[in-house]
Amino acid sequence: MAKLTGWWKNRSSAGKVELYTRWSFHSFVLLEIFSFGLSALGAADKETPAGIAIAVMLLVSVHAVVTGFHTSRALDWIVGRRERPVRLAVTVVVLTAAGCLTLIALRGAGTLQGAVAAPIVTGMTCFATGSLVLCVGRLWRKWCVAPAWAAGSALTVLALGVGVGEACGYAVGVLLTGLFMSLAYGFSGWLLKTVYELDHARELQAQLAVAEERLRFGRDLHDVMGRNLAVIALKSELAVQLARRERPEAVDQMIEVQRIARESQREVRDVVRGYREADLAVELEGARGVLSAAGMDCLVEFEAGRALPAEVQSALGWVVREATTNVLRHGDARTCLIRLTADDEGALTLLVENDGAPEAPAGPPGSGLAGLRERLAVVDGTLRAGPVDGGRFRLQAEVPGRGLRRVEVRA
Repeated sequence: MAKLTGWWKNRSSAGKVELYTRWSFHSFVLLEIFSFGLSALGAADKETPAGIAIAVMLLVSVHAVVTGFHTSRALDWIVGRRERPVRLAVTVVVLTAAGCLTLIALRGAGTLQGAVAAPIVTGMTCFATGSLVLCVGRLWRKWCVAPAWAAGSALTVLALGVGVGEACGYAVGVLLTGLFMSLAYGFSGWLLKTVYELDHARELQAQLAVAEERLRFGRDLHDVMGRNLAVIALKSELAVQLARRERPEAVDQMIEVQRIARESQREVRDVVRGYREADLAVELEGARGVLSAAGMDCLVEFEAGRALPAEVQSALGWVVREATTNVLRHGDARTCLIRLTADDEGALTLLVENDGAPEAPAGPPGSGLAGLRERLAVVDGTLRAGPVDGGRFRLQAEVPGRGLRRVEVRA
């Protein structure tokens, strides 16, 4: 039983809608043949020879198959699998027009009864209208298909001298059935296209989520490991120098390297789990300790105990961490100023400035500053970084007061 129902259950929602729509339209092929083709055979009598009746049935059958094939290709075009079936559409138009002209001519000659010719003409034009609507792009053009068939059939009846009353009957019948089929086919095509677009949007959303997670992982890993590796390199070099002088402080430095390495392992695990957040006060004190240990005169100014939203603290904390890493890696800094201020409206400004900045970048630009801008953008913050007068380098992050309020409201 599972094998019998698996072909349906294993399909996506869009696939189920497409399968239902396709087989509904395929059933119209049989509906046209049995509803209108067989009626021609039933009308075979003295006025309608059997050969004419069979020919009319074959005409309706061929028209139904060609129209059904065109409908299938039009659905492929709607879901983006094929090009628009223009040649098939032209074939449907020519075959329908030729068939209707033949039937009306037989009616005018008295070979085919009006009660037989009119329903067959109406059936052929309505199914052709629905199929053609599927491969028409603009909405107003869809609504022009049925009136075109109605006008063409009425003019043909008048031209062959069948009668004005019957011409009006053809026009009304073809118009009403054509409009109904235009609505049915057009809505089905629109629904199928919408469902596939939604399915495609869900796939894109999943891909974007994966890409965003990869960016987060890379950004967090860079920010976490950047400073720690710089500190490890600095303290390892110091330990080597002390060991060469046989100083006992070398052991203390290596113990500190071991502690930082273990802390890095813990932080990497936090990054993998996605729980890593930076605390601003901890990062400021850490920057003071690291830069002072590197022999720099580091001045850190901030208002202790100030309550800030967690997202703002995290964003500014990562700025401090990345700025500290850059000070250690680039240039030959002797002094460094880190200042966090707030104006009357609550806007925050974090300033990191150091001397000894190189005149030209030592290498290609990294991803650290780009990652910081992404973090600050979450709280409507901005970042500016670059050299200033006196051979100094300044990094300045700003978070407006509205960014703080927006974070608080969202929390």
